[in-house]
Amino acid sequence: MSARTILIAGNWKMNASIGMAEQLTGALTAWSARDGVELLVCPPFPYLVPVNASIANSGIKLGAQSCHAAESGAHTGDISAEMLADVGCTYVIVGHSERRTDHAEDDATVRGQGDAAHRAGLTAMVCVGETEAERDADKTLDVVATQLTGSVPDGATASNTVIAYEPVWAIGTGRTPTEAEVQDVHAAIRANLAARFGNEMADGTRILYGGSMKPGNAAGLLALADVDGGLIGGASLKAEDFTAIADAAG
Repeated sequence: MSARTILIAGNWKMNASIGMAEQLTGALTAWSARDGVELLVCPPFPYLVPVNASIANSGIKLGAQSCHAAESGAHTGDISAEMLADVGCTYVIVGHSERRTDHAEDDATVRGQGDAAHRAGLTAMVCVGETEAERDADKTLDVVATQLTGSVPDGATASNTVIAYEPVWAIGTGRTPTEAEVQDVHAAIRANLAARFGNEMADGTRILYGGSMKPGNAAGLLALADVDGGLIGGASLKAEDFTAIADAAG
């Protein structure tokens, strides 16, 4: 078992209501926390404050789903990393495939957001992953390497950065790569980090799997040598599924 703390992160995406958020977090706070496993919830921006109040003193961490690179300014509709920190966030997701697609965020944009997260004292969860066409063309490792090089800030450390591998074609589809395929990509990510930042950073950095992780496949995925947790979408909206995934860690 790795010394890296398992991180089970829930990305609620554009879902929930205040009532649902309170009900969900209330159920999560009843979960029996265990050493070596950390829970993180990333609700939509409007629910960050009430969710933070709901999880107070529970040990559950609060994160956001994106941020702007700038600290402040004329950026209507955007949220800075400093604002996220101000309302209690300790993590922020950057570079999720849905942001890359829906908002045309490229690697340079994602790197800027990661820098902003670090500037504000947040842990940046940098997402990388290939499309189905790229996988079919046997370009998975090349695509992931390019995204890592372009998206991960130079100031990344094992304590301020998490990497999430999310094969785009597996998100929300119920499809997943084989365990061997997941391990191959995670090992390649760790090797990429080692080449750029050194072995100590790479060995300590958590690499999450994102892409239809659910209670039925979590144990096998979390047992892989270079999988240090999950970035969970749909299953994070059901407390029993989310905590079942956490329970599968170890």
